[in-house]
Amino acid sequence: MSPPCHTSALLLVFMALAVVGAEQSEERSCDVIGDESSESQMERALLKKLEPLSHMRFNVTVEKGKTENYIYQFRVCREVSSTTHDFGGLVQTDRQTGKTTVIGRINETQVFNGSDWIMLIYKGGDSYGRHCSGEKRRAVIMISCKRGVTASSFSIISEEREKEQECFYLFEMDSSVACPAENSHLSVGSILLITFVSLIAVYIIGGFLYQRLVVGAKGMEQIPHFAFWQDLGNLVADGCDFVCRSKPRNAPAAYRGVGDDQLGEESEERDDHLLPM
Repeated sequence: MSPPCHTSALLLVFMALAVVGAEQSEERSCDVIGDESSESQMERALLKKLEPLSHMRFNVTVEKGKTENYIYQFRVCREVSSTTHDFGGLVQTDRQTGKTTVIGRINETQVFNGSDWIMLIYKGGDSYGRHCSGEKRRAVIMISCKRGVTASSFSIISEEREKEQECFYLFEMDSSVACPAENSHLSVGSILLITFVSLIAVYIIGGFLYQRLVVGAKGMEQIPHFAFWQDLGNLVADGCDFVCRSKPRNAPAAYRGVGDDQLGEESEERDDHLLPM
C-alpha cells in the first residue's frame, strides 16, 4: 500500500473511532412509552420543560431499622450510570450488600402535568421478588412548583408493595420548572393609560423646549399653546359657574347685614313723613 493510501486509511479509522466514542459518551434521554408517532405534543413539551434538570443528580438515603438501608439515586431523563447502559433513571443501592436495583427506566417514561405540578413516571424496573406478583418496579416522581428554586427537597414518600398489582415507589421534589408561566401582559386599559400619559409628557416637555429655545418665550408663555389653555380654563370656569350656581346672578341677598338699617332705602322711607300733606 502506497503512503498516501495508508494515511487515508488511518484517517478513516480514527474518524470511525471518534464517531463510535461520541455515540457511546452521548447520554440517552427519556423515551415515552409507545411509538414516536403516537407521542403527544404535550408530552414532548413537558420533556423539553424538564431539560434544565437533566444535568443534575439527586440522592436520598433511607434507613429502616437494621434490615433496610438504601440510597436512591435519581436523574431527570438521563441514566444514573452511563457505564452500564441499563436505562436506569432511578436506582436503589443497598448500603449493606452493595446490590443495585433499577426502580424505573427512562426508556419507558410517562409524563403529565397539572396547573402547578409535573408527574414523571419511570416504568420497566427490575422485577419484584416475592411482592406484587413479581411485576416490574415503577417509580413515580411528583415535581411540585416552587418559584426561585431550580430543584430541591428530593425525598421518598412511600413504597406501595403490599398490593397484588400496580405497585410503585413514590418520590417528590420541588422545582421552578413545574410552575406555570407568569402572566406579565398588561391590560388594554393599562396600555391606553400609559400611552396617554406618555403623549401628554411629550407634548408638555417638547412644547416647553420649543417655546423657550425657538420662540424665545419667557414665564408663563413657555407653556405650549398658553392662550388656548387659558381660554379653555375660563370657559370651563364659566360653565361650572353656570351649572353649579343655584340662583340667578341678580337675585337679592336673602339676609341683611349689620349696617342694613343705614342703607339708602331706609333713608328714603324716613324722609317720606317730612313731605307736606
